[in-house]
Amino acid sequence: MPSPPPRPPHQRQRGISLFVVIVFVMLSMLLALWASRTSLFNEMVIGNDADYQRAFEAAQALVQDAELDIRGEKADGSDCRPNCRGGDATKTQIPLEAKEVAALLADLEGITTGPRCSNALCIKRTGRQDFWNNASDTTTAGVDVTLTQMMSTTVGARYGQYTGAEIGSASNPILREQGTTANELKRGGWYWIEVLPYDSDAANSALIAGSTNNLALNLQPNVVYRITAVAHGRKLRREGSEDVPVTQVVLQQTYARQKLKD
Repeated sequence: MPSPPPRPPHQRQRGISLFVVIVFVMLSMLLALWASRTSLFNEMVIGNDADYQRAFEAAQALVQDAELDIRGEKADGSDCRPNCRGGDATKTQIPLEAKEVAALLADLEGITTGPRCSNALCIKRTGRQDFWNNASDTTTAGVDVTLTQMMSTTVGARYGQYTGAEIGSASNPILREQGTTANELKRGGWYWIEVLPYDSDAANSALIAGSTNNLALNLQPNVVYRITAVAHGRKLRREGSEDVPVTQVVLQQTYARQKLKD
């Protein structure tokens, strides 16, 4: 019996197009997944950067607010003396004379527990200086204090607390977070002012090189202030039973209030 004739070439390749289509579909799915993951990653990066920028601007605003507090000025630049800090005699006031500096430092030195601060005015910190990174609790006054201890209405100050600065809808949203609960106190921004006595004779002690070429500080009283501002971002993460901020920005600035000569 004669053998059947061979099949045409196109009949032997039946089904190859389906395989090619499946491969292209799989490649398209992988490309779509890669694009979506890249887009999600970029969104996370942009969101984190935006949160950091908001916190950084809030910290800058807190430093400027602390400067106004030191100068005894309101947010609009007008003088608030002698009724600065609300005119409340129970609140610690910015020292204006040498005798007031001595009395303030003595009062702060007398604090026996927690931070040696009162109404955002603090004595020079001892121990570790980066208290914002200290998570361990302590009972020693002024030594290795924690950020939680510093974020208290009797220890630190919020934006506009003593200057009347605007915290309405037009301000940075971080500055508007000024709640009173334990969780709310850990949000928003705070500032603290360390009162550092300045020795006016230091330039004559040969400890400062080239002191004759330096700008003389005409301080009254002889005090230099170190401002620390901490601002927390709006993004939160879950820790235990509460939400805590992800972003934290810390700014420090030394401020010398000079008396203008007549």
